Amino acid sequence: MSTNLISPTSSDFLETLTKAAALGQKSARPPAAEVVQALLETEKFTKQQRINYPLESLIGSWRLHFVVSPKKSRQRSGVKMGNGFYVPKFVKAQISLSPAETDSNLNPNQLKIANQLHVGTISFKFNGPAKYLGKKNLLAFEFTQFQLGFLGLTIYSGGFRGGEKKNQEFEQKHIRDLPFFAFFAINEKYIAARGRGGGLAIWVKEV
Repeated sequence: MSTNLISPTSSDFLETLTKAAALGQKSARPPAAEVVQALLETEKFTKQQRINYPLESLIGSWRLHFVVSPKKSRQRSGVKMGNGFYVPKFVKAQISLSPAETDSNLNPNQLKIANQLHVGTISFKFNGPAKYLGKKNLLAFEFTQFQLGFLGLTIYSGGFRGGEKKNQEFEQKHIRDLPFFAFFAINEKYIAARGRGGGLAIWVKEV
């Protein structure tokens, strides 16, 4: 089964996520506990319905909007989640996904990912290769380059130790050896995923 949007769109938990992802007044936001529950229900629904999302729907820049960290204790039913929180506007964190070669066809095994954080006038940017396993809605990646910026200018750019070798070996690496995001909601306004560490997050589309 393949779709760009989770259905049915009338489900309460999907409505909660849509309201949570809206960039309107804080008073209109659903409480964090409701958003956490909606994320868990959506993740469960996507797995049950075996919904698959095309890579094209992930291409672009997405701003981190809501985060849920896992608690240290584990339950039989899985990882116990924290309360979650909306990311303050003054903290700008985003991920971007693009083709590795701009003049080539979109290849799920040849992608570029960037993770950028702005704190005041300083920015931190991590870059590296990525690949998308469409049948699992899973984006695997590895950061191999780092950039430090100040007032919009790059003041340092370099690779992590062994970065060039990691780039060359990336396509052959098994998913168990890489960080990843397992997406369970993707549409034109927001995306939601679980990270390898068990945390959940919502990103909203940058315009």
